Amino acid sequence: MSGRRRTRQRALLALVVAALCAATSCSSGGSGTPDDRRSGDTGYHPGTLRVLASSELSDMTGVLAQAEKKTGVTVRPTYIGTLDAAELVTSGKADGTYDALWLSSDDYLRLHPETGARLTNETPIMSSPVALGVRQETVTQLGWQPDQVTWAQVEQAVAAGKLTYGMTDPVRSNSGFSALISVASALSGAQSALTDADVAKATRRLKQFFAGQKLTSGSSGWLASAYTRGSTVAGGGVNALVNYESVLLSMNRDSHAGLTVIRPKDGVVTADYPFTLLTSAPREAREAGQRLTAYLRSPEAQRALTEQTFRRPVVPSVRPAAGLGADKRRELPFPGTQSVADGLLDSYENTLRRPSRTVYVLDTSGSMAGDRLDALKTALAGLTGTDNSPTGDRFRDREEVTLMPFGSVVKRITTHTVDPGDPGGSLDAVRSDVKALTSSGDTAIYGSLEQAYSRLRGGGDTFTSIVLMTDGENTTGPGAGAFDSFYAGLPAALRTTPVFPIVFGDSDRRELAHIAELTGGRLFDATTGEGALDGAFEEIRGYQ
Repeated sequence: MSGRRRTRQRALLALVVAALCAATSCSSGGSGTPDDRRSGDTGYHPGTLRVLASSELSDMTGVLAQAEKKTGVTVRPTYIGTLDAAELVTSGKADGTYDALWLSSDDYLRLHPETGARLTNETPIMSSPVALGVRQETVTQLGWQPDQVTWAQVEQAVAAGKLTYGMTDPVRSNSGFSALISVASALSGAQSALTDADVAKATRRLKQFFAGQKLTSGSSGWLASAYTRGSTVAGGGVNALVNYESVLLSMNRDSHAGLTVIRPKDGVVTADYPFTLLTSAPREAREAGQRLTAYLRSPEAQRALTEQTFRRPVVPSVRPAAGLGADKRRELPFPGTQSVADGLLDSYENTLRRPSRTVYVLDTSGSMAGDRLDALKTALAGLTGTDNSPTGDRFRDREEVTLMPFGSVVKRITTHTVDPGDPGGSLDAVRSDVKALTSSGDTAIYGSLEQAYSRLRGGGDTFTSIVLMTDGENTTGPGAGAFDSFYAGLPAALRTTPVFPIVFGDSDRRELAHIAELTGGRLFDATTGEGALDGAFEEIRGYQ
């Protein structure tokens, strides 16, 4: 196994440990809410299923609470991206830690033949197709009839400059991967499972299609929040989202998003949310899982889940919730081999999508000396991978990476763009800058952030973000109030650049949470377990 692959698995495990520790510190509140009596205990307990779950299933709390009353089975979920979950399962790292999977799809897992022996009792619970949610005024301007729209028409609207959209990262989120497969299948004219030839045939059109993607995310929840926030910032919003039908309809109900939900006529990929037991789970857990799945497929549970989450029931006798169209759409096939799926992801990351532009604002004050600075160097070096690293395991081709280490002031600024023709040279240069980091000085968080935003003025057509890593609180330079005023005075286009702070060491969580909320970013935690900082930097990649 390559060093980078080991780093990737260590980062994923750090994310899982952090999620479990956060979960087990919560107060007991029914199924889907873990019990604090087992704080820090991730072992199996009779009647409780440890479930590795897709993040959007957090909306199933009400259904699971009722399931617990009916079956006596409590679900203790750990939320993670579907493709990351698949990697944990295929590597064997999920064995003994989880009893079941509840992912949006097991299709990617099926591409790994060796995982067959790890899975049993795969039971579809509900379904939701990939769909396009478009602002009503945009639908009117385009003259679209929602039930007649095709992916080709979406491509044409993007090419005409009339449509921009957000989508989750296909490398980490199954909604993004399903959308990528849907578009690639439709625009290539594939009549069966996608092949490498199909992807090559559609590359020009796919690149044109993804020119319209102006918002990316590692999770459906943050994508929805970013969409809502963008609509209030002049010039900063998109007018559509690509996501599961259920997510889009829930946005209309919960935040009055006003989206017209379109399932393109030429086909979609549908999530079937199978509840799947792991063969490594104790016998009692497998039996509990079978009781749970039997209840979830009962008419009572099927009615509740479609009405509460807008997913489609799999039991024919239960009517879908209002707003779920009954007309059929062609189900587009999943790639038949792992090589085709990975090739499609690689093409998306390094060729099709907009390039990334990221400023890493890095605390290298005196308090970072020793193990903390070593951990930072390891985490950043991990992101450089090698030019032969698997998709998603290194900085992308065309990505602009800026390092801004700071103490009392910003110490220096270095920028490198990963050259598609020679990625190794660019990655070596970043690695060298990381190795040269030293610790000294006080902690000027807000002044350094101001410099980061100032550097981004006049930026190009990229996915742009700022990552802030600090192990302390602001001790010198401008304070929170001054930064708030600075941020409010930025041009509208710059106010759409989020800051993703990382809680590490002795940093002030409240201070960093305010920065994330102010700028539309998200707070990441690197305080729990060995490799937690690796995991935080790895998770942020889905948002860049």
